[in-house]
Amino acid sequence: MKKRLLLLIGLSLLAATTLPAAELVPLKPKLPAPAFVGTPKDVPAGSNIEAPTTTPRPPLMIPGDAKNIAPQSKITCTDSNATATALAKLTDGDKEAFDTSIVLLRKGVQYVQFDLGAAQEIFAVVVWHAHDTPKVYRNVIVQVADNADFTENLQTVYNNDIENSSGRGIGTDKQYFENYEGRVMNAKGVKARYVRLYSKGSTDSALNEYTEVEIYARPAK
Repeated sequence: MKKRLLLLIGLSLLAATTLPAAELVPLKPKLPAPAFVGTPKDVPAGSNIEAPTTTPRPPLMIPGDAKNIAPQSKITCTDSNATATALAKLTDGDKEAFDTSIVLLRKGVQYVQFDLGAAQEIFAVVVWHAHDTPKVYRNVIVQVADNADFTENLQTVYNNDIENSSGRGIGTDKQYFENYEGRVMNAKGVKARYVRLYSKGSTDSALNEYTEVEIYARPAK
């Protein structure tokens, strides 16, 4: 009887440890058409850039009840010339590499900010800059916080600014060539209400370009 009880307890513990993994599903955002074929030939000197590849990226595993809540968010940014109509294009589902799909922000360090309306468990942030050519975007940083001023529970999800030229801390993530897959950032279930995405131009232009942003999350418990 004692052995049987221990066996049942062991099976219960095993089920408890394997259940969360069973609830995870692959993140498969809808992708736009590729705008170019092959890999870039020239890598900028002195860059911390991951090697480009034509192999599709492995999907990030996230909870099955996490949804893209970016379209329901209030969007603001540092560029006062960006209208609400322009910013709405960031969540309209149009990820194609067309000029009409892109939101242009001024030179220098700029960010777009998403108010999720309430605290959320954030599992992934996916961003498409302009992917018409294989360019590298500078100082790509994603941070989250509990308040709009980013002074409460500030946490960094992604940062490839290795020189701290944006003043948001030294990053350890790789720079990368933009392509039709966008960039999937693993937020690991961080709890926050606000999301900011920073950039500082690219190897192609001093302007900051955004095509689409998706934020996969669920209400925080």
